[in-house]
Amino acid sequence: MKKYILPFALFSALISCDNSSSSIKAIEGEVRSGVSSNSKTDAELEAIIKKAEIEEKERKQKMQASVTMMTFDKLKHDFGDVESGSENTTRFKVTNTGKRPLIIEDVSASCGCTLPEKPEKPIAPGESDDIVVTFKPKPGQKNEIKKTVTVTANTDPAVSQVEIRAFVK
Repeated sequence: MKKYILPFALFSALISCDNSSSSIKAIEGEVRSGVSSNSKTDAELEAIIKKAEIEEKERKQKMQASVTMMTFDKLKHDFGDVESGSENTTRFKVTNTGKRPLIIEDVSASCGCTLPEKPEKPIAPGESDDIVVTFKPKPGQKNEIKKTVTVTANTDPAVSQVEIRAFVK
């Protein structure tokens, strides 16, 4: 135990020494922090920042070059009155209105009773394909049901949504 106390006491004494040449004085309860440049000059730091800014600009341009646009023939579909356990299918026609191939990366539903299917191949500019959505109400689901299908693609914004509705009897 003594071998730990002596070095700690010496370390504490060194820290508590008043260094009158220091221009920074600690005030009780005050927290100070600083930034280290790892001995880099201002010019070197500015060069690093400029390089990072250029890389970020190039990354954004590359991303923009791969982005396209899409439109849907409808954003909502109403199945009307349906029976519990019935299978109800609709299609949302998606058209690539941009200048790059449209890649639908993912389609997901807000619950397990709705099964969306996405096109597997890229959609060429000016071309269309379907997102097929099947709604199968579970036993016990009654009254008005609204479900959302989220579509993720190489568009800006990257996420779009379509909606289905049914009244389950």
